[in-house]
Amino acid sequence: MSVIPNSTTSPPTRSRSGWRGLVLRLHFYAGLLVGPFILVAVATGLLYVLTPQLEDWLYDEQLRVPPTAQQLPLADQVRAAVATNPTGDLAAVRPAPEPGATTRVLFDDESLGESERRTVFVDPGTGEVMGSLVTYGTSGVLPFRMTIDQLHRNLLLGEPGRLYSELAASWLWVVALGGLALWVARWRARRAAVRDLVRPEPGARGRGRILTRHGSLGVWLLLGALFLSATGLTWSAYAGENISSLRAALGWSTPSLDVGGHAGHGGGPAADVAVDPARFDAVLGAARVAGIDAGMIEIARPAEHGAAWTVTEIGRGWPTEVDAVAIDGDTGTVVDQVRFADYPLVAKLARWGIDAHMGVLFGVANQLVLVAFGLGLITLILLGYRMWWQRRPTRGGAWRLVPRGRLRNAAWPVVAVAVLLAVLLGWFAPLLGISLLAFLVIDAALGRLDARRSRHVRSVNRT
Repeated sequence: MSVIPNSTTSPPTRSRSGWRGLVLRLHFYAGLLVGPFILVAVATGLLYVLTPQLEDWLYDEQLRVPPTAQQLPLADQVRAAVATNPTGDLAAVRPAPEPGATTRVLFDDESLGESERRTVFVDPGTGEVMGSLVTYGTSGVLPFRMTIDQLHRNLLLGEPGRLYSELAASWLWVVALGGLALWVARWRARRAAVRDLVRPEPGARGRGRILTRHGSLGVWLLLGALFLSATGLTWSAYAGENISSLRAALGWSTPSLDVGGHAGHGGGPAADVAVDPARFDAVLGAARVAGIDAGMIEIARPAEHGAAWTVTEIGRGWPTEVDAVAIDGDTGTVVDQVRFADYPLVAKLARWGIDAHMGVLFGVANQLVLVAFGLGLITLILLGYRMWWQRRPTRGGAWRLVPRGRLRNAAWPVVAVAVLLAVLLGWFAPLLGISLLAFLVIDAALGRLDARRSRHVRSVNRT
């Protein structure tokens, strides 16, 4: 993707054209080749953001019941759920968070996927079972929303499919910052007013008009792109693991409860022993005394013998409610507790970032912002492809898109910094490094092809 050299063109300066040529080529290749992955991630994420209200409508029969003044003890609700003989072992209960909502009784089922549980919905006022569904994750999303979530996460391809979303998140911030650098350079060259950074150039025509719309829209979307890229990487397979390791090394990890009862010391699966349903009421009472006062909570039985019960706040709206306590099921004593107020700052920011990424932190307002951003980013990507289409190789017979050889003219500190950054980023985000190497291979191959064509043209002209 080069311009055939013109002998009358003066050579580029070493300092400015070197970095700009590098950024331009990187922005172009990433936009062209990684753009489809980003586009799919944004489109599926947009679908996910729109699902909460649709989910409430689709599963109204399981989620909503006539409000009653009195609710049955959790023990009676658990017994009603167990009486339906669901597949799996009793694992946890999520009491109805408000009047008119159902209680969820959750069962671990080995036939289900990771983080999936079979859930029985019970009317807390009458004990009537309203149905059974598979739910997913801490948020307890239902099958329709779970499908959209997995489509966004891995294209329904399982663990290998996660590579697509990690690739998109790894490159989104690079493309965004590279585009900003190019747009600012263009703005400085025009010596335009500050307001012209965020609006298209007046009077631009043809491809130039699309370019200025692309650049100004990119400035508006920059912070959102950086935010979604950073929060998306925390879920990724490889970069996410490195982020977790870094946070742990710096003491920024999310605190966890100590529930005791470690296997190998008289432990074993707690599911081997039947649980008295009345324990749920007792544990809930102890948790309320300990300050667990949120409406949305999960009461989980011990995972192994000798371990404590846990009661965890699971509300992800604002203000954040994620306090948790570990309770001795025999005595009702609180043996450990974790308060959100005591989280390290980075752990709090991570919690808020993930919830905002999912569109649940500020409710409908959060959803509307993400919808607007998603539509804007889709438009930005399509504008980029429109520019490429207008200068595609079939016009003029050569890839006249991005000048070649600019990096060779750069000062050596620029080259050294670029190589060092590439190595560091490739180590921290392996998919970014691998794809960058692929871009270099493609670029080198196209360079050899252009050189061969140039030699052929010169040979023909001499003859």
